[in-house]
Amino acid sequence: MAHRLFSRVALTVDLPEHHLQAGDVATIVDTHEAKGRTGYSLEVFNATGETINVVVVEESQIEPLRNDEVFHIRRIAV
Repeated sequence: MAHRLFSRVALTVDLPEHHLQAGDVATIVDTHEAKGRTGYSLEVFNATGETINVVVVEESQIEPLRNDEVFHIRRIAV
């Protein structure tokens, strides 16, 4: 499934090296194609809208947000 640029997605995996967890929400800011695989650059924001990280993930590491989900706040140590 191709995700649209600037859409919000949720991580499906933990990315401990970036202090991110499955379920964290990010915005797609770029798409990458390499060796027949799709990847995405994601911008991750804190609760007040400041950028806290930009990461590159494979398509299998994200999923679209659904209308039966709610946001949850957690603290991160960076």
